Amino acid sequence: MPTGKGWGQRVPPGLAKQPPGNAKPQGNNGIFYHGGPLILGTTNAYYIWYGNWSGNTATTILTDFASHIGGSPYFNINTTYYDGSNTHVSGAVNYAGSMSDNYSHGTALSDAGVQAVVADAISSHALPLDTNGVYFVLTSADVNETSGFCTQYCGWHTHGTISGSDIKYSFVGNPDRCPSACEAQSTGPNGNAGADGMASIIAHELEEAVTDPDLNAWYDHRGYENADKCAWTFGSTYTANGAYANMQLGSRNYLIQQQWVNASGGFCALSQ
Repeated sequence: MPTGKGWGQRVPPGLAKQPPGNAKPQGNNGIFYHGGPLILGTTNAYYIWYGNWSGNTATTILTDFASHIGGSPYFNINTTYYDGSNTHVSGAVNYAGSMSDNYSHGTALSDAGVQAVVADAISSHALPLDTNGVYFVLTSADVNETSGFCTQYCGWHTHGTISGSDIKYSFVGNPDRCPSACEAQSTGPNGNAGADGMASIIAHELEEAVTDPDLNAWYDHRGYENADKCAWTFGSTYTANGAYANMQLGSRNYLIQQQWVNASGGFCALSQ
C-alpha cells in the first residue's frame, strides 16, 4: 500500500517506494482502484503557513496557485478517477483560506507534530473542520520534518482522525532548505525558486489526496499513487522570466509535474 510519502526527492525514481499490500485491485490503465473513498465534489484547499514567511512572495504565489488550479485542464486529469459507484472525481478546487502558525511546535516537526499543527488550527477555529478539505502545512526553510524531508521526500499527504472526523492533510516544506533535492530548477518563473518548487509539490499532494485520501483507493502494483507515477517529469516547456514553465494559471506561469491519466492505457500528461 502507499504511504503518502512515495515519490521521494529529486533523484532517480523508485528509491522511497513501499511494496503494495494485499488488496485486490480493480482497473487497468496502469493504476488500480482498491475500494477506498475518494474526495468527491469540490475539494477545499487550506494553507497553514508554519514558521517565518514574513516578506516572502510565496504567500502570494502559492495562494494564486491554489486559487486557479481548480477546473484547469491540468487538474481535470483527476476526473479520470472514480469510486466504486463509478462517481468520478470533480476537477473543482476552492482555495478556502489560510492561517499563520509561529513555530507552535518548534523548528523540528515529526509526523505527529504536523498532525498536531492541523488539529490546533481546527480546534482553535482558525480553520474550519472540513472532511472535503486538504490542509497543507507549508513550512519555512528553517523548519525540518524529521521523518525524512530532503532525504526521502519533499512533501507527503495522509489522513487522521481530528475532532472526530477523517481529515486529510499534507506536509510541504520549502525546497530552499535543500535545493538540490527538492527544486527542479534554481530560478523559478515567479522569481522565487522555493515557492515555484512548492507549487509542483502542492499539485502532486493535492492530486493524490483527492484520488487516494485514505491511502487505500488508487495506486499501482508498486504502491505508486497517480502523481508518483509522473514525479519530476514536466512534458513540453517554454521560457518565462528566465526559467522553465509548462502552464499558465491565472496571470502566472508555473513548472508543474505531469499527472497520470487513467485512460487509454495510462500515461503522464499536462492535460487529458
